Amino acid sequence: MAPSRVSMLALAIAASGAQAESTDPIAKVLQMIGDLQSKIQSEGADAQKVYDEFSEFCEDRSRQLQHEIKTGKAEKKDLEATIENESATQASLNAKIEEISGAIATDEADLAAATKIREEENAAFVAEEKELVETLDTVERAIGILEKELNKGGASMMQLQNANSVAQALAVMVEAQSLNTADASKLTAFLQNTQQSEDEDMGAPAAAVYKNKSGGIIQTMQDLYEKGEAQLEAASEAETKSLRAFHGLKQSLEDAIKFANKDLNKAKKNLDASSEAEATAQGELDVTTKDLNEDNKSIDDLHHQCMTGAEDFEAETKSRGEELKALATAKKIIEEATSGAQSQSYDFLQRSMATSADLAKFEAVRFVRDLAQKQKSTMLTQLAQKMAVAIRSGEGSSDPFAKVKGLIKAMIEKLLKEAEEDATEKAFCDKEMAETEAKKADHEAAIEKLTTQIDKQSAKSAQLKGEVATLQKELSELAKAQAEMDKIRAEEKAAFDKNSAEMKKGIKGVQLALKVLNEYYAKSDKSHSSADGAGSGIIGLLEVAESDFSKGLAEMTAAEETAAREYDTTSKENDIAKATKEQDVKYKTKEAKGLDKDITDATADRTGVQSELDAVLEYYAGIKERCIAKPESYAERVKRREAEIAGLKEALTILDGEAVLLQKSSKHALRGIRRHA
Repeated sequence: MAPSRVSMLALAIAASGAQAESTDPIAKVLQMIGDLQSKIQSEGADAQKVYDEFSEFCEDRSRQLQHEIKTGKAEKKDLEATIENESATQASLNAKIEEISGAIATDEADLAAATKIREEENAAFVAEEKELVETLDTVERAIGILEKELNKGGASMMQLQNANSVAQALAVMVEAQSLNTADASKLTAFLQNTQQSEDEDMGAPAAAVYKNKSGGIIQTMQDLYEKGEAQLEAASEAETKSLRAFHGLKQSLEDAIKFANKDLNKAKKNLDASSEAEATAQGELDVTTKDLNEDNKSIDDLHHQCMTGAEDFEAETKSRGEELKALATAKKIIEEATSGAQSQSYDFLQRSMATSADLAKFEAVRFVRDLAQKQKSTMLTQLAQKMAVAIRSGEGSSDPFAKVKGLIKAMIEKLLKEAEEDATEKAFCDKEMAETEAKKADHEAAIEKLTTQIDKQSAKSAQLKGEVATLQKELSELAKAQAEMDKIRAEEKAAFDKNSAEMKKGIKGVQLALKVLNEYYAKSDKSHSSADGAGSGIIGLLEVAESDFSKGLAEMTAAEETAAREYDTTSKENDIAKATKEQDVKYKTKEAKGLDKDITDATADRTGVQSELDAVLEYYAGIKERCIAKPESYAERVKRREAEIAGLKEALTILDGEAVLLQKSSKHALRGIRRHA
């Protein structure tokens, strides 16, 4: 019965304390204020973390945009210089092309003129050559005739001998029908031309006569033949010389034209290349200028966004500080101003426990007996028996527990002495085991921490790389979709341009037809009976067709505008999505690389710590082999002995009776409950 009563009393005291705690509103208010302060401070820390990340984003994004703007300005300047340079190059090439074209035209004109002159010279030579050949042939035949006639003698011979000139001799031959008139005229003309040429060269008068003797005319004709041959040879040499000169001039002009055309083609090719380079640079300049304007707008928006975020954070921080200040002030006022009232309203004094000593008697014996059973200690079992005997034999004395206390103290001293001896013997082992186990725990904790860090970072890196791969795939699909959309839009636009042009043409045609018909059928002075009824029907059908065409054009235009608007909207959304995904790829790739570097560093650190742990474990195995005894280790003996000593001390405390119970009950009671009568 005694142990049950002590337990019930302890429970009653604890319940009183719990009830007092639940009925103290001031404590609850202070607790709530403290919780709220912790919550606000935690929110402030979270907000500070978010703002720090936001500030870092602002700095990184601003730095990136400034770099892009700087790069864009440099590219714009380079492109403008390229355009200006290409324009100057084109002007120079155009001037060169004009110059070369003029030179080619001049050379071609010169070649044409020289060719014409050559053709004329050749024609004159051919004619002269033909005439000379024919003349020489005639002279040769005339000589043959003269020789024949002179050999024959007779009248013809006499007439020839009496001739005073070649012309007379030729006349005689004509009369004798030895030579026809045409050949005689040709020979006379040739002779006159030859004599005239010689007279001009010698400055002498013409000599149309020859010595009247046998054979004189033949010699004269032979001289004439030789002069003809000389003239033909001179003409041939002149023709050859002229032809050689022409070929030289022609080759020179053709080479000049060939190289000039080569230079012209090169200049035109360079002009085309320069024009293409200028167009390309202009296109790139337009894109660069647009991007630069967008970057300038983006950095302005970013600055505004970041300034707004900083102002909002500053205002929130200020407001949060004001709230904490108000709570702290209120808490201080409550603590300083309500302590007296709280004490008067909620503290209480525990009643005196008059019967606690009686309860303590049996509680001490029960406690030692339970301790003996738990520790399986024969000495404690014997001690419990001795305590029970001493309690019964000491009833009525001033200190019934003196003998029992002595027994317990003696047992405690014995145990302490054994512990001291065991500790002295085991001092080295305790120290080395403790230090080694501490090192082992530190190294294992460090390895576990590094392993956890590596696992988290590896998972995060793999996640980021997977996200980057997904983003890159999405970018590829987005580009493919945009290209397909561009193709479809171009086809739609081309179809609309064609169809709308045809529709507009049809509308204009119908309107013109209506105008003509209306103007006609509106006349009142028609000279015949017109088909007004049929005309009205035609006009009505044309008006229906005009309405249908106009409606179709309107629907076609509306569809085109809708398609164009949807295309523009989707393209802009794709551009935004592309920019966002590319930025995500950039940052996630950068973060993944940073994590991979951290993983490498952490892995190296873990390897080093593992090497140290291996050395500690090796030493720890040796120390355990040396210090841990069998079958009961030193730690087990210490634990058992400490439990026995603690139990015995608790038994001594129980024997203190009323002081013990008051001490226990004060741990659960609140101050300030009013004392009841």
